[in-house]
Amino acid sequence: MRIAPKPLKSYPWYLKPFFWNQRRKYGDVLDPALAWGRAPRLFMGVAVLYGMIDRKGSPIDPPLRSLVTVRVSQLNHCAFCVDLNSSTLMKRGVEMEKVEALPRWRESDLFDDRERAALDYAEAVTLSDRETTDAQFAALRQHFDEDAIVELTGLIAFQNLSSKFNAALDIPPQGFCALPEAGSDLAEGKEEKEKGEPG
Repeated sequence: MRIAPKPLKSYPWYLKPFFWNQRRKYGDVLDPALAWGRAPRLFMGVAVLYGMIDRKGSPIDPPLRSLVTVRVSQLNHCAFCVDLNSSTLMKRGVEMEKVEALPRWRESDLFDDRERAALDYAEAVTLSDRETTDAQFAALRQHFDEDAIVELTGLIAFQNLSSKFNAALDIPPQGFCALPEAGSDLAEGKEEKEKGEPG
């Protein structure tokens, strides 16, 4: 990490419940939380926004939410996010084979049309050399109503915020998911971005 976390006791008292919840859920306080915690008001805003995006009542089902967050994390070269979000994706019932195929989803037959529409849109929003198109919205509308498209866009935007923050600060993975070629997948995403090819 480029910025070291402070001792836990030095964080404001009102962040302690968030840290406690992370220990309960993940077994430890997450390194990004300790980084965001250096700006406590920002931390609170990000935590509340994430809670609204990942709520049970979201029109985007949990496996698809995780599928999108992993792909955005790969494109942004965030090793921490790929690690944590891949683990969550598998906990939500997605097989390892599909997780490993995600960097090459366009060539894989493991992804259905709904997932393809969401992933194509996520890549267009994330990659600076691409733009969203009317054709992409037409594909999205075959599977999502307009409220759901707004939620999907919010999810993609939030994951870009999160993964770019973590990548910039070089926050390492915390060992949630053993992906055999996670490093090469991140490198592959970087190579494709440099070529200007869709991932």
